[in-house]
Amino acid sequence: MKKTVSILFLVFAFTFAAQAQKEGIKLKAEQLLKEMTTALSLTEEQQYKIKPLLMAQVIDRKQVSEKKKELKESGKKASVAALKKMKEEKIAKKIAMNSKMATILNKEQFAKFEMIAKEKKKNAKIKNDQKKTN
Repeated sequence: MKKTVSILFLVFAFTFAAQAQKEGIKLKAEQLLKEMTTALSLTEEQQYKIKPLLMAQVIDRKQVSEKKKELKESGKKASVAALKKMKEEKIAKKIAMNSKMATILNKEQFAKFEMIAKEKKKNAKIKNDQKKTN
């Protein structure tokens, strides 16, 4: 009886954790969409087209983050070839995202989108440099 209750508890716990993780991804994508909507003055149609792209991007980022975390926890360092491959994949995904966004946004919105992306990258670099010095 105790084993059955324990097993049921674990099943519910894992189910709840998986559901919470999915909700977190959905919330992150919706938050990004809201930010983009206000910054770029997106129409309803544009929002509808961009939301799946953002969901896929958030999921992909989470997977990459988990891979990096696993490498760090295992104590192994990625080979130069693996790092190069990861960097190439990141660039390819960025190019694909930009080309999809260019088809959805008008020229003014896309120019602002690129400007915001550059600014975020610059701020992330500054923040990363500050972490390294501390």
